[in-house]
Amino acid sequence: MADSQNRTGSDELIFFVNGRKIVEKNPDPETTLLMYLRRKLGLTGTKLGCAEGGCGACTVMLSRYQAEPQHYAVNACLAPLCSLHLVAVTTVEGIGSVARKLHPVQERIARSHGSQCGFCTPGIVMSMYALLRNNPTPNMADVEEAFQGNLCRCTGYRPILEGYKTFTVVRTDGFVFLVSVTLTCLYQRRDHKLSP
Repeated sequence: MADSQNRTGSDELIFFVNGRKIVEKNPDPETTLLMYLRRKLGLTGTKLGCAEGGCGACTVMLSRYQAEPQHYAVNACLAPLCSLHLVAVTTVEGIGSVARKLHPVQERIARSHGSQCGFCTPGIVMSMYALLRNNPTPNMADVEEAFQGNLCRCTGYRPILEGYKTFTVVRTDGFVFLVSVTLTCLYQRRDHKLSP
């Protein structure tokens, strides 16, 4: 036993959650990332839905830094805590809040009325956030693909997709049209009561 401990070099799990370094000595191999976030760190924005990876309510972003950072939307209910050595975890609390400032992903889902009960919203927000970290100018097909693992039983997907359509680009005849510029101007015009 002591020999195997010397070969691995450590019995510590080191990872990061929302920019904070976490060192966990002798982590329980049966603990999932979801249970650790909710019970140990008190980060309850990540929800427990199906516990099978089918609903997406527990979606967080994992980032691995090799030659370039790679970002993944992951179901925290399926991710073993012990698999996260030297990984950065970002939860919905880590990207913004009403107390600080909302991230544009959070703001756009709110503006488009894409949340009713709110249970699925953190997972949907994190799926979109991970997509934008990997592809800052997605097209609508990219957005739709990013949400294949997220279920919403209240809102339906139209207001969610309408809100997130504002991050997409439309490519026609060699021109790239960034949808968010137009909608941001419309939001500003409505919010600040500017004349057309």
